[in-house]
Amino acid sequence: MRKVLYVANNHPTIRPGGLEAYADELYRAVSEGGEFEPIFVSRIGPPQSTEAAHEGTRFALADGDPNLYYLHTEFHEFDRVLWTARSKQLYTEDWRAFLHAVKPDIVHFHHSAFLGYDMIRETRRTLPDVPIVYTLHEFLPICHHSGQMVRTGSYKLCHAASPRRCHQCFPEIPAQTFFLRERFIKSAFEHVDMFITPSEHARRRFVEWGIPAERVRHQDYGRISPTALADPPDAGRRRRIGFIGRITEYKGVDVLLEAMKILQAQDAGVQLVLRGANLDMQLPLFQERVARLLDETAGSVRFTGPYEQADLPAVLSAVDWLIVPSIWWETGPLVIHEALMHRRPVICSNIGSMAERIQDGVNGLHFGVGDADSLADTIRRAVNSPELWHKLRGQITDPHPMDEHLPIITGIYNELLVQGEKSAAA
Repeated sequence: MRKVLYVANNHPTIRPGGLEAYADELYRAVSEGGEFEPIFVSRIGPPQSTEAAHEGTRFALADGDPNLYYLHTEFHEFDRVLWTARSKQLYTEDWRAFLHAVKPDIVHFHHSAFLGYDMIRETRRTLPDVPIVYTLHEFLPICHHSGQMVRTGSYKLCHAASPRRCHQCFPEIPAQTFFLRERFIKSAFEHVDMFITPSEHARRRFVEWGIPAERVRHQDYGRISPTALADPPDAGRRRRIGFIGRITEYKGVDVLLEAMKILQAQDAGVQLVLRGANLDMQLPLFQERVARLLDETAGSVRFTGPYEQADLPAVLSAVDWLIVPSIWWETGPLVIHEALMHRRPVICSNIGSMAERIQDGVNGLHFGVGDADSLADTIRRAVNSPELWHKLRGQITDPHPMDEHLPIITGIYNELLVQGEKSAAA
């Protein structure tokens, strides 16, 4: 059986997140599908996790799964502008030896943070005939600002990167360095046979950035579909709203809390359940802002911290509406999939892949990105219109299920393998 090697910067059992959940579900679906034998390499190490490296090796097998490996790297090892390890031993010795041992027929990357783009180059050097696939889950190759494509300071949306504009955001880094950064990443990407983006919006962005259009395909995330939740009890108003996901300055949690502050002052009767992780990893100023807003909205907001993926049905059963208030474009937030799978209408920012997936007035509602007053108005309209909730819920269609997604992904693998065989025979 042919092997496909998945490479990701985190595993959901170590650091939960949308990318991690999708990569893990794809890995499990391929394993059950029987056409390919999947192998998963997940990066571990600070700041995302505290696991220590095994003496003499960067690799460790995960408990209970002979095909799941952890690769340990350290925060300080990396040039975080070029995203490459300063010591090339990671690639030329550790990664090369692993590739020789595993001998994959396909390598599918999901991220490069704390792994480095040179891992792609070494994969091509070590396995010159093996196809490489790369799912572009975020805009980090384009944007040094954590891949968010928002301006530093103002947090206004950025529509295109350039050495001059990036230098304006990071004046301590010369424009020439950003020119070299782009050339460095694009040169690594030349070794990728096919890119996949989870939204058409993300595909357009990367094509505009310079990846040839024929090498970038939009393929929405596939998810293992659960049994949809039953309608929650109807108390006359659908006034329970929820936020789930990572709590970062880009996810718009502070915008949502500002909107709740407005609604609480108006005695609107709205209740927010806030579930999420990573607040403790954010900048102190943001943590202080969220703490202050939580204190000011204590009468209408319940913050209960992180949750496990297995808890998701119970989490969503406690809300009528899901709020996605991100202030950046998003490439394809899985939280929207999760809401739609459980038949919960979504209220989201009116930009990027969020607006692509949620049609205003069809399966959810839009509000002005970053605008707490607009969000408060939209929430007020939603909770005071139970007939609107039923209408939107009835118009929700299933997001892309894994049993449809899997043959598309394996079809890409087979297509690339056939192309490689033809090239070798020519």
